[in-house]
Amino acid sequence: MVLNGVFWRTRSGSPWRDLPGEYGNWKTIYNRHRRWSGDGTWVGILDELRRDADAHEGPQWAIGVDAGVVRAHQHAAGARHQPPADVAAEVVVSTELDTGGEVE
Repeated sequence: MVLNGVFWRTRSGSPWRDLPGEYGNWKTIYNRHRRWSGDGTWVGILDELRRDADAHEGPQWAIGVDAGVVRAHQHAAGARHQPPADVAAEVVVSTELDTGGEVE
């Protein structure tokens, strides 16, 4: 339920409080997502899901991303400028993700 709640919120881009009740309490899911983002659990899950996924393409694989339109959510205005005190700054600020592929 927690994973599906996080996926639903990420996919929809809606506020945490609008999470449907079928996924459980929104605050519980928010707290778990935030904690897992800070301690590297999401990175570990992604690494496990990617393991051997590109075996048939070899080491030189590529990914295509179409991002012609990027919009900020209405709640994006007024975001905090400093990372939360209970999450390491390098985890929050780090935007580099090594996928093993190339950018074309």
